[in-house]
Parts: sequence; structure tokens; C-alpha cells
Amino acid sequence: MLSIVMLSLFGAVLGFPADFEEAIPVAEPEPGVNWAVLIAGSTGWGNYRHQADVCHAYQILHRNGIPDERIVVMMADDLAHNIRNPTKGIIINHPDGKDVYHGVPKDYTRFDVTAKNFLRVLKGDKEGVAGIGSGKVIESGPHDNVFVYYTDHGAPGIVAMPHGGMLHADDLVTTLKEMHQENKFNKLVFYLESCESGSMFDKMLPENINIFATTAANGKESSYACYMDTKRKTYLGDLYSVNWMEDSDVEKVDKETLEQQFEKVKMLTNRSHVQEYGDVNMKNDVIGLYQSTINYPSTPLPRYKQVPHDAVPAPDVPLAILNLRLETAETEEERQTVLAELKEELNLRTTIAQTMKDIATMATDDADKAEDILVNHHRDITARACYKAAVNYFHDKCYDLSQYEHALRHMYTLVNLCEEQVPLDRVTAAMDSVC
Repeated sequence: MLSIVMLSLFGAVLGFPADFEEAIPVAEPEPGVNWAVLIAGSTGWGNYRHQADVCHAYQILHRNGIPDERIVVMMADDLAHNIRNPTKGIIINHPDGKDVYHGVPKDYTRFDVTAKNFLRVLKGDKEGVAGIGSGKVIESGPHDNVFVYYTDHGAPGIVAMPHGGMLHADDLVTTLKEMHQENKFNKLVFYLESCESGSMFDKMLPENINIFATTAANGKESSYACYMDTKRKTYLGDLYSVNWMEDSDVEKVDKETLEQQFEKVKMLTNRSHVQEYGDVNMKNDVIGLYQSTINYPSTPLPRYKQVPHDAVPAPDVPLAILNLRLETAETEEERQTVLAELKEELNLRTTIAQTMKDIATMATDDADKAEDILVNHHRDITARACYKAAVNYFHDKCYDLSQYEHALRHMYTLVNLCEEQVPLDRVTAAMDSVC
């Protein structure tokens, strides 16, 4: 307004006509486009649901007009032709669902799905991914919107990756802040599915950088798998994920708002506490601003037939799958094979728990203090540098957290050791001795 007043006064002094400022061409805001990153951070048939989620998310964005050149997909791609897949080349995300694998870009697969590559893709670092996968990155600018969907296992302040170590909350949020500072987006929406997923953003994500995030759980609880398939003998989806995607399938994306979708998903995901973080003022935006191209006509699909979710906590999925295989074993030989696998899984869980107990006891040199550290699961992370280093050392020295998913359930012990100010060198020395 001040510039218009000054311009009018300037025109009057020089004798320009009164409508002089109206004659000056004003640039229209440059229209933006939409970009998306979809990532599944796990491998293996038992984790079928994560890649099925990502494939379904791709179909939503593709159907709503976002071209493949602006969608980056990161997943191991070890399911469609897996020896255990009874429908080769097909992946489904609902018991009555259609194939969601067809047409999905394979931008980064197998060993290329890493935390470093994910952050490079987000930042638009083409040099960083040169010669890796498709080399596709998010090349968004200040007028563009970005949608990120991530599904996998998690623990306090971390989410897993198939290879190359964990993705830490501070690395993710630092990258998002840098993207904002460098005008890499107009607005960004982040949907995150994992256990303790709220810990990736809680007290971390600023409220004033045009980012809105929702998570499948708060920072202290499991997320849930759903749709156990007796034919495939694995879970087809994750509860939070299928709830937002099945909503996007049937609603008009140019009418429904982020808030409306959040409230629906929060209500339906009734086994965990769905959370929201960041700029809540963005909740009035329609979901089509992030899940479709600008002004693309919405094409809702017919609703799926209602079926039981059969939701189970994500950490219990391996046991649930083994129990189903045991119940449906057709021969005594098959039954004995599954029993051996079940025994191995239970023994592994016992061994991991004992490993963490030994680390805590040795690091503190105090049995009572170690016991408190082992039973107190819910401390907030404040000593982030210590915790990050401890997690990385444990991953390298003791158990690969990508392969031994149950070890993630014990990362709270490392949180507690750091919060008790046990020196990091004592923690790592204990790992050297125990592992």
C-alpha cells in the first residue's frame, strides 16, 4: 500500500495522469507445480505392507495428474517377483484391492534406498545422486508444493532404512529447514508412518516454515499393521497409511481439506494417536494442492468393501505372520520348519534384550541405575548428539537396525543412558565389550 501511495504522489508531482499506476504492468504470481517423494524404508516379504503403501500412494498421485518426472519413488522392489508372491508382478494394499505395482517408477531400489540419498533427493542434489538409480531429484522452486510420504519402522528420533544406517530426526528437520531457507518450496506436506513417528517432529519442526506434518503415532507408541492376507501370509498395509490413502481415493481432492483428512485418519486410526506438527494454518488447504496437479479434475474411485483391519502393533508382525503360517501349515515338515523359525525369532528377541541389559549395566557400573534405565521407556530426547552417536555405534557394532528390526524396540535404553549423562565413551566401550 505504501508503494502505491508513493507512486501516486510521484506521478502527481510530475504531472502524470491519476491512473498512471494502473497502467504499470504488474507481474502475475508464477504458477507452481507439484512434486512428491514416496519412500518405503524396509525390505523383505514380512514388510510387504510398506512397499504396498508406497505403490498405492503413487497410484493416487499419478491418477490425479502429477507426472512421473515429478514423483520420486524409493523402495527396495523385492516383492512383485518374490518367490513367496503367489501373484507374480502384482502388489495389493487392500484385501479386495487392485494391483498397485503397475507403472510405479523404480527411481531408487535395493542398495540405493538410503538416508543419504533420500535427503539428497529432497534437497535437489543432482550431483549427490549422479550415477545412482534414475538420478531423479526434487527440483522444486519457490512457487511449488511438495508432498512427502514415508513408511517404515521407527524408534525414538529415528526411522529405518534398508541400507546405510538410520534417518535421524535432526538430519531430516535440518534438511527441511534448509529447503525453506533456499526457497525450495512454497508449501510442503509430510505424512510419516512408523512406530514412535511423532518423535521425528515433536519439538523439532518449526511452525513458521510452511511445512505441515502428520504422523501415525506419537513419539512413544507403536504404529499398526493391518489387513492380514491369508493367501500371501503377510500384512497388506499400515493402519494410518491405508486410512489416508483410502480417503484420498474416494474424496474430491479439490474439495477436502488437510484438516478434514487428518480428523478422519485420526478417528479411524484408533489403536495409536495420530499427531500433527508444523504450520497448522495450512490445514485449510485442500489436499489436492499436494496430491494432484493444479486444477486437475478430481476423479474419486468407488469405496472399498468394508473388511476388518486386523490391526496389530508393528513390532508383533513377525510373530503374527509366523503364527498364521503355523496354523495353515499343510504338512508336518512345513510345521516343523515354521516352529524352528518361531523359536529363532523368540530367541533373537531374548538375546537382544539381554544385550541391551548388559550394555546398560556395564556403562553405568550400577545395577540399580541400569534397571531404572531399562524400565523407563518414555523419556524425551534432549541429549541428541549423544543419542545419535550411540545409535550409529550400536548399528555398526551390535545389530544392523535395518535387518534386526526388534532391536529398534530397545533404542529407548540408549535414550535413557544419554539422558542420565552417562559418558558416550562408556556407552560405546560397553558395546565393544558386549557385542
